[in-house]
Amino acid sequence: MEIQDIKQRLSLSVVLSYYNLKPDKNLRLQCPFHKDNTPSLQVYYKTHTAYCFSSNCKTHGKSLDVIDFIMHKEDCTKAQAIAKAVALLGEENQAVSAISAVTAPKAETPTLSRTAVLQNMFTYFKNAVHNSRPAQEYIKQRGLDATKIEVGYNTAQFHHGARKEQTLINNCVAVGLLSPWGTSKTGDQAYKPFAKYCICFALKDRANHITGLYFRSTEDNTDQKHYYLKESTGLYPSYPNPETQKLIIAESIIDAASLLQIESITKQYGLLAAYGTNRLNEQMKQAIGELKELKEIIFAFDNDQPGHKAVEKYSQELKQQLPKLIFSKLELPCKDVNETLQAHEPEVFLHLLEQRTFLFSNENPDEKKEMPLLPIVELPNAQANPKEDPVAPSGFNAQNPSKITYATPSVKYTILGSLPKQLDTLKVMLQIENKQGLKSRNKVDLYQDKQVSRLCKEASEKLQLTAGLIEQELYQLTELVEAFRETQLADTAAGLPTTEKPTAYFFTPKETKELEVFLKKPKVIDRLCELLGKTGIVGEERNRIFLLLIAISYKMKDPLHSLIQGSSGSGKTKIVRQVSDCIPQECVTRFTRISDKALYNYPKNYFTNRLLIIEDVDGLSEEAEMAFRELQSSGELRSSVSIKLENGSITAGEKVVSGPIASMSCTTKGEVYEDNMSRVFLIAVDESTQQTKRIIEYQNAKASGMINAKQEQQAKTFIQNLIRMIAPKEVINPYAQKIQLPEKAHKIRRLNDLFQNFIKMVTLVNQYQRKKTEHGALIAEIQDLETAIEIMFESIVLKVDELDGSLRQFYEQLKGFIENKGKQHEFNRFEVREATGLGKTQQHHYLTRLTELEYIQQSGFANRGFRYKIVHWDNHKTLRDQIKNNLNQQIEKLKSEHQPNANRTPEKD
Repeated sequence: MEIQDIKQRLSLSVVLSYYNLKPDKNLRLQCPFHKDNTPSLQVYYKTHTAYCFSSNCKTHGKSLDVIDFIMHKEDCTKAQAIAKAVALLGEENQAVSAISAVTAPKAETPTLSRTAVLQNMFTYFKNAVHNSRPAQEYIKQRGLDATKIEVGYNTAQFHHGARKEQTLINNCVAVGLLSPWGTSKTGDQAYKPFAKYCICFALKDRANHITGLYFRSTEDNTDQKHYYLKESTGLYPSYPNPETQKLIIAESIIDAASLLQIESITKQYGLLAAYGTNRLNEQMKQAIGELKELKEIIFAFDNDQPGHKAVEKYSQELKQQLPKLIFSKLELPCKDVNETLQAHEPEVFLHLLEQRTFLFSNENPDEKKEMPLLPIVELPNAQANPKEDPVAPSGFNAQNPSKITYATPSVKYTILGSLPKQLDTLKVMLQIENKQGLKSRNKVDLYQDKQVSRLCKEASEKLQLTAGLIEQELYQLTELVEAFRETQLADTAAGLPTTEKPTAYFFTPKETKELEVFLKKPKVIDRLCELLGKTGIVGEERNRIFLLLIAISYKMKDPLHSLIQGSSGSGKTKIVRQVSDCIPQECVTRFTRISDKALYNYPKNYFTNRLLIIEDVDGLSEEAEMAFRELQSSGELRSSVSIKLENGSITAGEKVVSGPIASMSCTTKGEVYEDNMSRVFLIAVDESTQQTKRIIEYQNAKASGMINAKQEQQAKTFIQNLIRMIAPKEVINPYAQKIQLPEKAHKIRRLNDLFQNFIKMVTLVNQYQRKKTEHGALIAEIQDLETAIEIMFESIVLKVDELDGSLRQFYEQLKGFIENKGKQHEFNRFEVREATGLGKTQQHHYLTRLTELEYIQQSGFANRGFRYKIVHWDNHKTLRDQIKNNLNQQIEKLKSEHQPNANRTPEKD
C-alpha cells in the first residue's frame, strides 16, 4: 500500500479517536505535543491535517497529516508511524510494502480497477462525514456512531473542479457513481451524480475488498430512499467469520450496522444484512452454508407483516438447506432494530436475544418453552408501551402535552401550550428550529392552508430552508397532532390523566404457581403477617396485618378506612408507610398535605379503587377534611363549577370525582371529630417500653449490617404480587346475623357495618380456599369471623372505651405506678415522668385531658406545683375480658350449632 493510499484511506478523526482526543466545537484541542493550557491545535477535517499555533510546540510551522501526527504522538520514526497507520486501517500485512515506499521511487499510477475505485471513493465518503453537519445529525438521529462503524456521506461534490482529473471522472462513470448529463454552460460535459445526499455503506467480498456500495437518503421527502450501486456484489458488513456459531441476520443494512456497534453482540454473534425482505440472495445463502461451525441462525427482521412472512419463508428455505441448524427470531418492541436502538439502551438487545423465540418446536437447546403469560390486573398509572402507541412514531414526542415536539432530519417543530379542545380548529403557538439553532415562532391555525403556506414561506427565508419541505412536514405534524388530540380527549372522557394510560400486569407461569401455592395453603392470614415482619416492620403483629387487610380493601366495592392514633414520635407514620409499601404502587397515592379544593380537581376516575394515604390528617383544613370524609363515606365528590362555552358565555356545570377509596391516615389527637372517627377503624400504635426496645434492637442491627435490605424488598415485592393475584369478588356471610357487637360501642351502626366488611376482607384473602355460590360469590366461614374478631378486637375496645389508645396506655401505666403506693396517694409531675418516661409537653397534654374527663383531680397552685389524685379507678382489664368473652361465646355457640353441617356447603343464593 502506497503512502498516498494510506493518507486517503485513514481519516484524521480515526486517529484522534484512537488517542482519545476530542476537538471542541471550534475544532480545537489542547496540543498533545507540548504542555498546553489553552487549545492551540487546530484540526482541519477537510484536508485531514492539524496545525499547532503555539511557538512552544516542536511541530510549530508544520502542517501535520495523519502519518506525521502518529509519528510525533508515538515519538517514533516515519517507518514506524506508517506501520501504525496501516495497523489502524486493519491491514497490518500490507505494512512492509508501504514502508518500502518511503525511499522507493514513485511508480506511474496504473489504471484503477473497480475495487480500487470503490475503495478510494468510500474513503472519500467516510471523510465527508466529518465535514458535513447534516450527515452527522442524521447519523446521530439514527442512533449510529461513526467512530464505531464504517459509514460515509455522498454530497455529490466529488467531481466538481476536477476537469484536470479526467481519470477520476472516467473511473466514477465506469462504476456508476457518475453518468453523463448533457453539457454545461461552458460547453463541457456535465455529469449527474448517483445517490445525492445519502449516507453510504460498503459491501465486501471474501477478501474483504469493497465490491459494492449501498446508499440511504437522508431526506425523507424523497420517493426513493434506498440505492444500490449498479453491479454491486458482496455482503454487509463482510463475509462472516468461518468460526461463527450463532449468526444474526438483520433485515436491512442499517439494522445490521446498529447491532455492529454493540461490542457485547459482535463478540458472541456473527452479523449479516439481508438487504430487505425479498433480497436474501444466493451469495448470502452460499456464505451461510460455508460456515462449518454454525449452530443457530437468529432473524432480526422488522416487527410487521412483511417481516414476519420473510422470516417464515427464509427459515423454511434455510431449514431445507441446513436441517441441523436451530432457527429463532427476535421479538422487537419497536418496528425494527434501528428504531429499537433509538428508543432503548443497547443492553435491550442482550435481553431480546435471551428471550428470543425458537421457530421450530423441537429446537430450543435451553428448553425455553414458550408459555403464555397470565394477565393479572390493569395498572392505571403505568406508561404505555411505545410500540402500542398509535401516536408515537419516530420523531414525534407528546409525553408533555404542553410541549409537543416533532423532529425531522433537518427541522425541529415544537407546539407550545395546550391544544384547543374544539375539533374545528388547531390554533397553536408553533416554533420551527433549524439545525443551526435559528428559530421562527408564530401563532398559526394548522387547519388554515393560507396561514400555513404564508408561514412556510416566511420561515424558509429566515431559516434558509425549503418552503415545500416545511409545508410537507407541517402536514405530517398536523395528522400526528390530530391523532394525539383524539386520544387525549378519549382519555379525559374516561377520567384518566392524559399522560397516563392503562396497561396490564403480567406474571410468568412460574411466578403464578408460586403465588397460588402460598394462597392455597392453610392459615394465609398468619403467614401473611409473618411475611410482613420480614419487610422491616418491627413488632405490631396485630396492627400490621390489620392495616394490610384494610389497605387491600381498595379492590372492594365497599373499602375500609383506618385512623392510626399515637403520640408524636411513636412510629404511626412509619408503620403506615411500611404497610403501604407492600401494596402495588400503581394503586397507591400518598399525601403529606392537601389544599382546600385539591381533591375536587382530580380526573373523574383517578381515585377509583385506589389506596389513599394521608400522613397527617391533623394538618387538613376544614374544607379538605370534609372532601376527604365524603370520598370515604359516599365514594364520590360532586361540585358545581363554572364552564366557559365555545361562544364565550359562562354556564354552570358539574364536576365529579369518583371513588371508592380505601384510606389510612394518622393523627396525634386523642379526640377526633366525631364524623371522622365513626367512619374508620381506630388503631393505637404500641408505645410500650418493650416495643421501644424491639425498635432500637432492629435499628442497631441494621446499622451494623446484620439486616439484609434486599431480602426485605423481595418480601415487599412478593406481597405486592400476592395482592395482584387476589381478585375482587362478592362475599356472602351466612353467619352475619349470629354475631352481635357490644352495645356500648360508639356509633354501633357504623361499627357493625365496618365489622361485616372486614369479615368480607378476611374471606377475600382466603378466596383460594373458600367455596363459591353458583354466581361466583365467595362464602364466608366461621373461621373468617373468628379471625376478624381476633384482629380487630383492640379497635372494638377503642370504640367502647372513653379514652383514646395513647391516653389509655398512659393511664394504665400511671394506675399501675400509683397502685403500688396506695390508691389515695397524691402525686406530682416528677412522679408521672418516673412512671411513664414522657416529657413535659406530652405529660401536660395527657394530665389535662384526664382532668377534663374527671379521671384524676388536680389540687394546689401553679407557683408551688400541682398535685394530682386518681378519683376514677376504672377496671379496663375487666371491660376487655367481658367484651372478649362475649364475642368468644358467640363464636363457640356458632360452631356448636353448625358443627354437624361443617362439611356441607351452605345453600347457594
